[in-house]
Amino acid sequence: MFVRAYLRASTSEQDASRAREQVEGFAKERGLEVASWYTENESGAKLARPELFRLLGEAHPGDILLIEQVDRLSRLTAPDWLRLKAELSARQIRVVALDLPTSHVMATTKTDDFTSRMFDAINSMLLDVLAAVARKDYDDRRRRQAQGQERAKTEGVYRGRLENTKRNDGIAGMLASGASWSSIQATTGASRATIAKIAKRRTVAA
Repeated sequence: MFVRAYLRASTSEQDASRAREQVEGFAKERGLEVASWYTENESGAKLARPELFRLLGEAHPGDILLIEQVDRLSRLTAPDWLRLKAELSARQIRVVALDLPTSHVMATTKTDDFTSRMFDAINSMLLDVLAAVARKDYDDRRRRQAQGQERAKTEGVYRGRLENTKRNDGIAGMLASGASWSSIQATTGASRATIAKIAKRRTVAA
């Protein structure tokens, strides 16, 4: 059994590895050793996340996917969450979240088949609930943000999000030198959408 820890933050300005110490502490307290770390700056509201799918591709049946909170794994819409759950189930990967106490049992206690199935059912239900709450929180924040922007526009004070020009200039330079998008993402923490925007800007400028 391997423990594979997944850390995620939404933007490159956030520190995706912020929760590493807490996750490591959780594992150590329960006699678990994290074999692999997967860290990325991508929105939890989208299913296409390179590091998450690298984890899924490298995992073996019975492995544990360890996360700080369920919302680190999913802020997905209901259809996308069902797709991810199906992928996890097909690969027999067990999700253990620090904010889901019932999942801790499956990581630290050997159980008989009946008990194991019972906990699987309970965890599946609670994962659905927490994933739905995470999505609602995402939608609520987006709505409040849009309302705030509309109010600011009405008042003539909205200026939009400031661009990280220093980072983006560096990305443009790496693109010019032929660096791959994956290496740029690993180096800068920028999302693939940001890299694509800068690549398109370079093409137009050329």
